[in-house]
Order: sequence, then C-alpha cells, then structure tokens
Amino acid sequence: MNRCGHWLTSPWRRTTVAALAGALPVLAFPGPALWWWAYVALVPWILLARSAPTGRRAAYDGWGGGFGFMLAMHHWLLPDLHVFTLVLAALLGGLWAPWAWLVRRFLAEAAAPTRGRVLGALLVLPSAWLGVELVRSWQGLGGPWGVLGASQWQVEPALRLASVGGVWLLSFLVVAVNVAAALLVAVPALRAPAVAGLVATAATASAAWAWAPRPDVDGETRVAVVQPGVIDGPDLRFDREEELTRRLVGQDVDLIVWGESSVGYDLAERPDLARRIAVLARATGADVLVNVDARRSDRPGIYKSSILVGAGGPTGDRYDKMRLVPFGEYIPARSLLGWATSVGKAAGEDRRRGTEQILMNAGHGVRFGPMVCFETAFPDMSRRLVGDGADLLVGQSSTSSFQRSWAPAQHASLGALRAAETGRPFVHATLTGDSAVYDASGRPLGPWLGPDASTAAVYDVPLADGVTLYVRYGDWALHAALLVLVALGLVEGGRAVRLRRTAPAPLGPPARTVRESPARPGR
Repeated sequence: MNRCGHWLTSPWRRTTVAALAGALPVLAFPGPALWWWAYVALVPWILLARSAPTGRRAAYDGWGGGFGFMLAMHHWLLPDLHVFTLVLAALLGGLWAPWAWLVRRFLAEAAAPTRGRVLGALLVLPSAWLGVELVRSWQGLGGPWGVLGASQWQVEPALRLASVGGVWLLSFLVVAVNVAAALLVAVPALRAPAVAGLVATAATASAAWAWAPRPDVDGETRVAVVQPGVIDGPDLRFDREEELTRRLVGQDVDLIVWGESSVGYDLAERPDLARRIAVLARATGADVLVNVDARRSDRPGIYKSSILVGAGGPTGDRYDKMRLVPFGEYIPARSLLGWATSVGKAAGEDRRRGTEQILMNAGHGVRFGPMVCFETAFPDMSRRLVGDGADLLVGQSSTSSFQRSWAPAQHASLGALRAAETGRPFVHATLTGDSAVYDASGRPLGPWLGPDASTAAVYDVPLADGVTLYVRYGDWALHAALLVLVALGLVEGGRAVRLRRTAPAPLGPPARTVRESPARPGR
C-alpha cells in the first residue's frame, strides 16, 4: 500500500478527504462561476470511492462527499440556521452513499475494471447521480438548489441542451465527462472507452446545437424592474419603491415588477397603499406586479402573494406562493424539528400555501406567469406555465438576508436555465439584488442589478414563439435515468439468482463431531 493509501486507512481522515472532495463542485457555481471546473470537479471524489476497500467504506465516502457538497452549497445559511445547517447537510449527504457504492461496484481499484464495466459506468453513474438529484429536489428536502447542471447557466451550448432535456440532461452529461476524466487519470489501459465516452458527449452536445428548435422572435415587450436595495422596514421600503417607480413615467413600459415581499401589508386592509400603487400605474401606463407578504384579511394565515395592480386598483389577478422555503417560511414536521427556531432564524409561524399556478395579462396582450422566490429553481413550474400559454416568466425574489454571499448570484443564474428550457424570456426581480433579465435562449439582456443597486431599470424583452423539446416531452432525461437504474437492479437480481442456482450441492450429509449422536444431532 502506498503512503497515501496508508494515510487514508484512518476513517476520520478518509471522511474528511471525502467532504473536501464533495465540496469542490461548488466552485463551478456563482459566485466563483468557474463553469469549466464542473467537468473535472467530481474526479477526486470518484477516485476516492473507487479506492475504497469495501462497499460499505465507499458508501461512507459517498455520505462524506455529500455532506461536503451540501454544506458548501448552502454555507450562506450558517448565519441564520447555525448548527442546524450542519444537521441538514449530514442528513442530505447520505443520499450520495448509493452513488459512491456504485462507483466502487463498477470501477473498483482492486478489481481492474473491464471495458464492459467502464461502459456501464458511463451510463449508470450519471443515472445514479440524477436519482440523487431527483430525491433531493423534493421541496420538503430543500428543492433543486445546486443541481450540477445548473453550473452551466452561462454556456450557450449547454443552454441549447437544456432546451432539449432540461437541467437534468446537463447534469447527466457533466457527470459522464467526470467519469471519463477519472478513468483517463486512473486507468490508462482503458483510455479507449473513456475517450469514447467523451466523444459521445461532445457528439450529443453538437447534435443539440445543430438540430434543436430555436425560439422564434415574435414581438417585444418593455419591462421595468424596481430594486429598492437594502432598506429596513416595510414603510420605508414602500416609499423607496414608489419613488423609483415614478422615474418610469414617460418610458412607455408595459409591465413594472417589484420584488418579493415588496409590500408588507394586505392591500385589502390597507386601501391607501393600493391607491398609491394604482396612481403609479396610471402615471406610467403600466400595470405593477407587487408581492405581498402579510396575513390575509379574507382567510386565516400568512401568504406570499403576487398581485397585479392596474390604473383602477388591484385587477383581481393573484398568485399565492405554492412551494415554500423549508425552515425559512415553514418548518417541516414542526413538532419534531421546531427546535430550529431556538438556534437560528427559522420561521416562527408557518406560511400558507397556494393551490394553483396562474397566468396574468400585461400590456398589449402579453401573458406572464409569476413565481416567487425559490420556485424559480423548479423546472416543472416554469414548464407548466409555458404549457398553459405564458409568453413571459417572472420571478419575484428577496435574498436580503444573504447579502454579500453567493446566494443572490446563484438565484439570479437560475433564470437563464428556465428561459432556455422553455424558450420564453425570464424576468428575475429582487429587493436587493441580484436582479436579471434573460431572453428566450437564456442570454442576459443587459447587466445584472447587483447588491449595491437601488434603481429602476427598463428592458426591451424580445418575445418568442414555438415549443422547446423540454416543454413538449418534459423530464425524459430523468425518466431514462430511472429506467437505467431499474434495468441495473433487474440484472443484478438475476445474477444473484443464477449464482444461488449454480452453487454446488453438498457432496454428502454433514459430518458429525465427537459431541454428536445419531439420536440427538447437535449434542
């Protein structure tokens, strides 16, 4: 055993190395945004898991790496959730244990992997990674924040692939490249199948670039984003938003978007605020989409609601947020996990959920679909809105609790993926930055409004027509990955049955020891 292998015989050292290896992919996301790093970031983790002496140890390597990945991806939660961030990372990190076990199953260092196993690994390991991302994408586990494919939000060929198979297809291909890269490093004798995997990935990307339908430009709308900046108190914030919106008079905008929690009072309880927004709508000639975070007067509970206000007041279009942020807006299993409120800034009272997505109408007949906060991380929500006929996607967000962290940039980058997946432009408006607007291909329209900006910005947004393959066929990449895993289970199960059937039968009755007697076997 070499010196490195001997050093890793310590379980604590090995787990520490696994956690560090699992944290490496986070550098591909904003803020560092080293998109190219995603294609080799998993190599150390893969090499560690394949060197595990047993399958159980490989599973521990998967758990350790998953812990490191989740902690690094959500490290900006530490000031609010404190030690509970570590608990969540430890729980969710276990989802990668089966993936690392499969790494060793196909690529075990001691077993000298064959060409067949290598080709199987290029298909199974990315599929298993997608299985992990599918499970952790459940809203109750935090949602699809940090999906590996989302690191490619600024790469135009990757955005083209997203229009074919969504962010899931990107994750699959990124993991496949990492597996091939690990083989090139660790198993020189099997470079041919590894290179074949890289060539297949490049061919897939090239085919998508050449043949995937492109959105057709069909008109234009003029959208304004109002970002007040960091202001304490709902009244002062409203005053600043009102002041910034007045600057839009005469700019011929069709829709004005305020950020999440831009209004801190129920408009039915505060008709004076509704009238002030209506005055702004009349002066600018555009409806104003606000977001109310308050206890409703017509039903019990606190809701986060996107409300459209026109020249005559609220139009009646209202969307209540459906997918709430765990611990930030509600506590899952509060009777069990309610102690989180005592160690951090977890929700003291659960907000209520909406029941359905809706479309609203802006100027010149433009239909848009609103989403609130981390709902923009869910590909199925934007896909459903476009399937219902949305011409424009609008996300209202607030990351003011995480200023100067990587969170605002990570959140803003998601709009590029949702735009590319659906072939519809995307407006991401926040209270404090980063705000961003993307065209139907996922390209940014102008610079982002950063965390230091307090302004109203106007964007000429090209509208698009047509249906992307992702909107038409949905999460087919996920379904294909699950079929691969089911097929693997059937093959492994059949192999186990055959081994039992072909096991040699005993040659004779068991021998008796001196302590046994024919009358009382075992004595």
